[in-house]
Amino acid sequence: MVGVHESGVGPTDRRDTLGVTTGADSRGVEPASLPPALTVVPGRDGTPAPTRVRIEGDRIVVERLVIADPALAAFLGERPVDDRADLLERAVRIGLLALQDAGVTVNVDVVRAEFEKLVRQAESVNEKAAEALEQTLRTNFADGDGRLPRTLEKFLGDRGALRSMVEELFDESKRDSAIGRIGRMLERYFDGDASKLALLLDPTRLNSPMHQFRQEMSAGFKSIEERLVAIEAAAAARGAERARSSAKGGDFEDLLEAMLADIARGAGDLLDRTGTEAGALMKSKKGDFVLTIDGRLARGCDLRVVIEAKDRPMSMRAMRDELREARENRGAAVAVVVFTPAHAPTGVAPFNLVGDDVYCVIDPEAPDRAALEAAIRLARLLALASLVEHEVEVDAAAINAALTAIREQLEVVRSLKAQLTSISTATWIWRRTSSSR
Repeated sequence: MVGVHESGVGPTDRRDTLGVTTGADSRGVEPASLPPALTVVPGRDGTPAPTRVRIEGDRIVVERLVIADPALAAFLGERPVDDRADLLERAVRIGLLALQDAGVTVNVDVVRAEFEKLVRQAESVNEKAAEALEQTLRTNFADGDGRLPRTLEKFLGDRGALRSMVEELFDESKRDSAIGRIGRMLERYFDGDASKLALLLDPTRLNSPMHQFRQEMSAGFKSIEERLVAIEAAAAARGAERARSSAKGGDFEDLLEAMLADIARGAGDLLDRTGTEAGALMKSKKGDFVLTIDGRLARGCDLRVVIEAKDRPMSMRAMRDELREARENRGAAVAVVVFTPAHAPTGVAPFNLVGDDVYCVIDPEAPDRAALEAAIRLARLLALASLVEHEVEVDAAAINAALTAIREQLEVVRSLKAQLTSISTATWIWRRTSSSR
């Protein structure tokens, strides 16, 4: 804090060695060089009283400071006496801060001047570099006169080296050109019967790879043919042996069982294989299958159809007796006999009504399910008709007409099946003939 005494007389402490006087100061400033606003007040003995300034820690102490300025004195005189010391302290503080900022401003101006000088030098250097770069670019890339356009024109232009080289390489009229050489090489390998490819792929030439492949394929087909012939011969021998044995009849019954099971399942009936079981007659096993008709159609009655499978020759009388015994043995209303074509009576194929029994013919090699199903349906109708014959008179003419229509349809189906079989056989023979070649 700055202490100012209105009387101009400060404390008499002489500890401060730094004094500001009207005489020559430490830097040799004469009293006449002071600004007119500063007046040196003489002491009691007529000599100038020195103004002293000392620093006490962070305090500035000014002694015997007098400022001669009418305007400032009038301004300060207008202030209250108690406020004059604070106002003068503020004035000194503001003055010192202004002097301090003035020194900083000088330093900033020097830096700014140096920086502007450096910027001007950089701009000059950049201008020279830009001119040099522009000249270099014009020398190398200018349209027409640059090195790069001239070089590209020399190699890639209409009369350039690349065009001449390409024309020379791919000129078809020149035999020494690349395309001419390629053409001759392709002709040698792929053109005509004398080409290398034709020689390699000709199976008739002894040293060609295809000749060996042809021999291997022929040997393979011959081996397959021999195996097929052996298999056919073995199958024929087994068939002949089986035909002479009793197993043939068992095979025919197995075939009929599968077909009858499908028919019974579709109609809701029940099928039983009874060829090995004794029936109602003592020690009689007549009746290979028993078909029990659905009870809903039979009005709750146990209505049955007995089925005999015959793969051996029998006379008509013996057949009628056996079917009568089979009906009695199995308690059936109607009997059905199924023959193989080799042992069927004349005129019963594919099925027929003989007396009260139904005769049917099924070929084991090509079983016709439609014929067997028609015969079984006819037997079911006859069995159901036997339940109500005392109430309703059976129309035999209508039944015969229906049988005739069914036979005609079966003949059409059989004819179509025969045609398809012949086509399949001819195709198989043609394939074997082609493979043997």
